[in-house]
Amino acid sequence: MSVESFIDYESRPIQVSKELILRAEETATAYMAWNERWKTETGRRDWLKPESEVKEMAELLRNIGALTAMDLGCGIGRHSLFLASLGFNVFALDASRAGVSFARSLAQQQMQAVHFVTGPMTDLPCANESFDYLLAWNVIYHGNRDAVQKSLSEIHRVLRPGGIFQGTMISKNNRLFGQGREVAADTFVFDGDLDKSHPHFYCNQAELAVLLDPMELLRVNDREQERAGSYHLHFVAMKIHVQDVELAK
Repeated sequence: MSVESFIDYESRPIQVSKELILRAEETATAYMAWNERWKTETGRRDWLKPESEVKEMAELLRNIGALTAMDLGCGIGRHSLFLASLGFNVFALDASRAGVSFARSLAQQQMQAVHFVTGPMTDLPCANESFDYLLAWNVIYHGNRDAVQKSLSEIHRVLRPGGIFQGTMISKNNRLFGQGREVAADTFVFDGDLDKSHPHFYCNQAELAVLLDPMELLRVNDREQERAGSYHLHFVAMKIHVQDVELAK
């Protein structure tokens, strides 16, 4: 399948309009901080190695025939390039121009074919049911609940029936939950912190299942990431076939 088949040229042109980007900034603005981080070698240093969980899932899916993958919130391309190395046809998106620019240069250096796009996570410039696998690692909680829900709706739209969504959300067991300034329900900012001065949304496992509906939550673990107390929900979900939904009614 060609990269062009991801794109719905009639209703969702590949060039994301300024209007869409501004609308996304109203609720999901953390990419502004990451854009500054991705501009420096020091800021990029810890974001070059793909996560082991992602590698395991991607290898499993590729071995059973998955062909198309989207890296949503691709940053500087650590997962995009790994997916391409496995033979996936990869579409990668991030709102950070600095991140996408660096990722594109890495792909060229490594001679990996990845289609990189700059744009918001809340309005994906892709046709319906384009991807077998969609990854959003430490991405979609950057905003309030409405931004999260819109991103999840878009993820559901672009996944094929039976497609796999792997992602993370910040857990309410995280040491920062309930601290800082609450700007919306379960959404906090820490004024003066480069990244966390932007909205971050927290949820628990039961709330995650509701947010993902109508996708089916297959697996979820509440895990500490690099820092003590940095609990995140690591999960895998599947887009259910329409006939399966009808049979369940």
